[in-house]
Amino acid sequence: MTSSVPAALMSASDLTKRPVVTLGGEAVAQVKDVVLDGAGGRIAGFTLAGRGLLSGPLRKSLPWAAVHALGVDAVMITSAEALEDKSAVASWEEASGGLVRGARVLTDQGVQVGTVLDVVVEAGREGRIVGVEMSSTEALGRHERTVFLPLGDRPAMTGDTLLVPAQDTEHAVEELGELATALWRKRLARPGPPGTTGLGRTDLPMTGEERTS
Repeated sequence: MTSSVPAALMSASDLTKRPVVTLGGEAVAQVKDVVLDGAGGRIAGFTLAGRGLLSGPLRKSLPWAAVHALGVDAVMITSAEALEDKSAVASWEEASGGLVRGARVLTDQGVQVGTVLDVVVEAGREGRIVGVEMSSTEALGRHERTVFLPLGDRPAMTGDTLLVPAQDTEHAVEELGELATALWRKRLARPGPPGTTGLGRTDLPMTGEERTS
């Protein structure tokens, strides 16, 4: 439900070296890089490295469609057969939609409020991009401070610029641990159809007794 607090959140950079484990418990690789589909608002997949200190890049990759679940400690797959040729994910690198380190964060009123430092994703089976870590500008009132900004379901990307509604900047927080609550509040504030609240619940008219109570 959109009204529920999101699942565990993690920075995309923290996923590097995360083990890739089958449902049978076999660690078959580790994450080398996270490839993002910025326009789609999700993880496109992972490039991989072998396990161990001396292991280098693998000629295999892991498309998101083959991921069973993204956990807080490992990326889960059904079996090693889920791994594909490296080109299956590498082809996404040029289509990441600009949602990468250094992208500008611009409001729909034309004000730059920050620069992307990292991307925040949600654990589970969706691989959704739910926020960004950014270095803020004076326009946000927190010049050169690192903040976390919740995003909508599909981030609006134009070249190397992330466009956000100006009102969303009110939900910026200074700790990753606070972002889940900020997302929940943002979803509660989301306008619904006429006669509904942000949760989509129909507002029933009050009776005379309720109005006077």
